[in-house]
Formats: sequence, C-alpha cells, structure tokens
Amino acid sequence: MRLVFASTTKDPQPWQAELLRHLPELDFRVWPDPGLDPATVDYVLVWKPELGVIGRFPRLKAILSLGAGVDHILSDPGLPDAVPIVRMVDPALTRGMVEYVVHWVLHVHRDFHLYRDLQARRQWEQLGAPETSEARVGVMGLGVLGSACAKALAGLGFDVAGWDLAAKEIPGVRLYVGNEALPEFLARTQILVLQLPATAATRGILDARALATLPEGAAVINPARGELIVEKDLLGALETHSIGYAVLDVFATEPLSPRHPFWNHPKVTVTPHIASLTMVPSAAQAIAANIRRIERGETPFPLAHREAGF
Repeated sequence: MRLVFASTTKDPQPWQAELLRHLPELDFRVWPDPGLDPATVDYVLVWKPELGVIGRFPRLKAILSLGAGVDHILSDPGLPDAVPIVRMVDPALTRGMVEYVVHWVLHVHRDFHLYRDLQARRQWEQLGAPETSEARVGVMGLGVLGSACAKALAGLGFDVAGWDLAAKEIPGVRLYVGNEALPEFLARTQILVLQLPATAATRGILDARALATLPEGAAVINPARGELIVEKDLLGALETHSIGYAVLDVFATEPLSPRHPFWNHPKVTVTPHIASLTMVPSAAQAIAANIRRIERGETPFPLAHREAGF
C-alpha cells in the first residue's frame, strides 16, 4: 500500500510515525517526490493541497482528509470523479469542538465578556446569573460535530434547538428542518452556534436578513466555516446592537488580516481556527482503520457527499 501525504500547511513527520505504527507495511511518501511513479499510489492524505495535485494519481482507492471539512478538496477543479473522499471523524476531534462550543456558550450566557470590561474599568458590579433553562441556544448544522454540541448543551440544561436541511433526531433538542423553518429557528435563538459545512447552499447564509431575525442582542459563535457569515453584515449588526457579541474562530480569508476590524472590535472575540484541532494519534488511528476497511473491500466511513458539498 502506497500513500502520499500532500499538504501546504501540515508537517508530515508526526503523521508518518503514527500511521506506520498502525500500518507497518504502508509505503508513506511526501509530495513532491521526484522519484515517485504516480500510477503506483493507492491513497492520498491531504489538507489544503496545491490545486491539481490529487489529479496526478490515476489509480487512487481513496482521498483521505486530514480534517473534518472537505471543501479544500472539492474546490480543486482537477479532482478525479470516481474516487471516494473520506472525511475525518475521530473522538478527539469531536471532543475538541464540544469543549470549544460549551466554553463559549457558557461565557456568553454568564456575561463573562462584560465582566472583562468591568475589570478593565476596575468596577465591582454583579450582573446576576440567568437561569440556564431560560437561555435559548440554537445549533445550526447537525452533523457529527453539531449533534455532539447540541447534546452536550442540552445536558447542561440549556433550551436547545437545532436546524438542519435534513431531518435528525436528537433527544432533548427541538428540531427545525429546511429553509422554510429557518426564520422561526433564528427568531427563538439567543445564542447561535454555527456547525454547517461550507457549500453552495450555506455560503453567506448568515447575512443581514438572517442576523436581523435573531433576537436583539443575540450572540453568534462560529467555529465551523468563515464563509457562512457575510462579515460586513455582521459588523453592521454589531454596530447597531442588533447582535450583542460574536465569537469567531474561522474567517472568509485566513489568516485574518491584521487590519481587519474584528481584531479590535469590543464585541468580538477572535480565535485563530483552533476550535477543534486534529490530534495526530487518534486521527491516525481513524485513518488506518479506514485504509484497512478499503483493503478488505469494505466501505470507509464517513464518505463525503460531493453533490451536497460535504
């Protein structure tokens, strides 16, 4: 079995060590490799590879993503048609996202950003502690990560609703399905958590109209994809106080420009795309398990849906 690692941002060495621990027979190569015959490559393991790289390998059994998203793969116009694309889902990745979302929902719910401002003014003031069951949280996107976040928040006693384009069942979570249900979902959501992939149907979904549908002073937490939000519309909503606070981990252009107004905005917290980092040991185990499945003639999990864009 021959695998090529192709990434413009990731260090291949930790991946090589971990994958060889699980698959000692694996021939691990790093792109570019001048001595490599592309026709002998079975798998590519990628994160934001250069455009056209994947199409160089004519006999691939699978394209393996190093992260939960596959938009970095689907954006390649030279992507081969018939090769399955395998998304990254592993327990550590899910735990990281749940930790991030729970932290920031609690942060907003308890007004800790306001206490930070009070501290800066050396002002001793108790703002009160709102009842958790009265706080309406909405999770927009109920895939593996979104469902896990919704379950965790419901377990803490929040009034949780979820919205998705497809019907899902999550105990303790009120469900809204389809575009026609989106306005009602937004109107009841005081703390909005984005967990959607970036697709043709979701890019720019949180625009001025959607933001205006949220209750006045609502908070927006986005650890999913930057393209989901129209950034100028969010800035406008923050200035008019329609939106009270935003926690942003992902952006339309990354790294975020030092001149971007989000950095210094008093109602915005910026984190540098760290909500859920891929942990090499657990992720390599998941990748090795999928390679084993494919070698046995079984279907890897989870497969990306090209038509849907995720």
